[in-house]
Amino acid sequence: MAKKESSRYAEAGVDIDKGNEFVERIKPMVASTFRSGVLTGIGGFGGLFALGSGKYKDPVLVSSTDGVGTKLLIAQMCNRHDTIGIDLVAMCVNDIVVSGAQPLFFLDYFSSGGLDLEVAAAVVQGIAKGCEISRCSLIGGETAEMPGMYSPGEYDLAGFVVGICERDKIIDGSDIRVGDTLIGLASSGVHSNGYSLVRKICFEEMKLSVNDHIEEFGCTLGEELLRPTRIYTEPLLNLIKNFRVKGLVHITGGGIIDNLPRVLPNGCKAVLDGKSWEVPPVFEFLRQNGKVSAEEMCRTFNNGIGMVVVVDAKEADDVRMQLQALGEKPFVIGEIAARSKKKKDEPLVEIDCD
Repeated sequence: MAKKESSRYAEAGVDIDKGNEFVERIKPMVASTFRSGVLTGIGGFGGLFALGSGKYKDPVLVSSTDGVGTKLLIAQMCNRHDTIGIDLVAMCVNDIVVSGAQPLFFLDYFSSGGLDLEVAAAVVQGIAKGCEISRCSLIGGETAEMPGMYSPGEYDLAGFVVGICERDKIIDGSDIRVGDTLIGLASSGVHSNGYSLVRKICFEEMKLSVNDHIEEFGCTLGEELLRPTRIYTEPLLNLIKNFRVKGLVHITGGGIIDNLPRVLPNGCKAVLDGKSWEVPPVFEFLRQNGKVSAEEMCRTFNNGIGMVVVVDAKEADDVRMQLQALGEKPFVIGEIAARSKKKKDEPLVEIDCD
């Protein structure tokens, strides 16, 4: 048997053979996400997806891209990589479902200083799981080795999703009116925002370890911080079929205070009761130990509400009951009110955070 020649590229930190082995390893995971419309398998230069003729009258494609921020560092500290891919998918698909879009296909970008097959495969396993939950096909991606850009064991992720909806079914907040009800859907925890502050409080100031058991959480700090971002696509798409949903808001960076205004029409403001929903223990833990003001908590974290649904007040009870039947934990958290024409600096979101 001929001896395999050494590669100067591999000596520089990029192993093409390992990359090819990785593609072969993840092919079954990727194929498990395929839905009707996928025309190509993994390994080509581009992923092909057919919309199909006659299925949509006036289709509009909706796209989004996102990452998971410094939550990646928590995964690396815990050496647990099988859920961070769920976060990646969630951050993207939750952003397009607010328009009423059904996710169609997803692509990922994974970059590291050197490819660790076990770590990379675990990440893709999580991505495939997120695609399965959101009924979205993983049709391609990119794996990049960039020695010198990342320290050993570090990697970065980005995700890209494309969805579809009928033009006359687009949800953009334009139908929101004074008197409408705001229903908040419970988050699974911190989701994927605010982790720079989380890390500062927990690791720099409190000197905690990811392996420390926190009584309030009933688990280790690492386990709590790695809870995957909740994916809301299926419950919301089911809700849209039966009710007139006027607005949807994904609560990410900026919290409720900065995200709700993105759907409010002129002349409207949102008035919320901060005591109307259950706040997971992790947020009180961060607030107290980090000495974070109530207002900053509302602008940095989701504080237990991952998605807000705006509906007519007359339908609020029925909407809440259907969301419960679909496995969500909904809370009536406020209403839409009129803004004063005399107060130019009146806030778009009023919330009792204390």
